[in-house]
Amino acid sequence: MNISDIAFTGYPVSNMRRARGFYEKVLGLSPTVYELDNGASWVEYELASGTLAISDIDPKWQPRDNGPSIAFEVDDFDAMMSHLKANEVAILTEEIDTPVCRFSNILDTEGNAITIHCRKATHPDKTSEKTAVA
Repeated sequence: MNISDIAFTGYPVSNMRRARGFYEKVLGLSPTVYELDNGASWVEYELASGTLAISDIDPKWQPRDNGPSIAFEVDDFDAMMSHLKANEVAILTEEIDTPVCRFSNILDTEGNAITIHCRKATHPDKTSEKTAVA
């Protein structure tokens, strides 16, 4: 059980069109866009050292000036979650299972949200690793 990487840094947006204009036109980032079932969007900007994601996924997740969220990549999601529960870490969101990853949200001792994230073999990063080895 190891934290091995930052999976992504996420920022909530209230106006996706305006936000994408800034990230793509002003900053020149190239997006990968995921349309979600509820009409929301998840847009990722892949960088050499990680991914920046912007989303209007949840109306409760609003832009704030007091900091972004961080996601820690782990090699064994189940072991990490068991470890956190054994240490009575507050779990905000139990496991969420997507086509490319599993994640859960926790609180640190100060009340800051942290995402525990584990890429699946179907995640683009994992499939490119297989291709590179072949």
